[in-house]
Amino acid sequence: MPENREYVTCAGERGSINISEDVIALIAAGETLAVEGVASLVSSPGKEIIDIIGRKGAPRGVKINIDGKSVAIDVFIMIELGRSVNDTGGAVQRAVKEAVESSVGLEATVVNVHVCGISLKKHKQ
Repeated sequence: MPENREYVTCAGERGSINISEDVIALIAAGETLAVEGVASLVSSPGKEIIDIIGRKGAPRGVKINIDGKSVAIDVFIMIELGRSVNDTGGAVQRAVKEAVESSVGLEATVVNVHVCGISLKKHKQ
């Protein structure tokens, strides 16, 4: 396993399961994009540089911080024009929290939604 990534270990009677932080980030990204009103995820400049060098990692627009059996999640999004920022952000928080807790078994203590902008719809000419 790569040494730069953090893993959560879930011990069972038949052995242990190691879950990468990238898996948690993918779950969070998928649920975020499924919320109506979310136009896209937004990546940070540091993430863009890492992608250019060729190192694969967590999806753009999601930051994960694992602390024992709990996880703090930050998602960075663009919202569609005309959507309620509060309603969309709240829906993202609920969807991500529920998905991570049911899929991975970690408590999502914090889901921070950072609205980075409004996406204008493209009109056909």
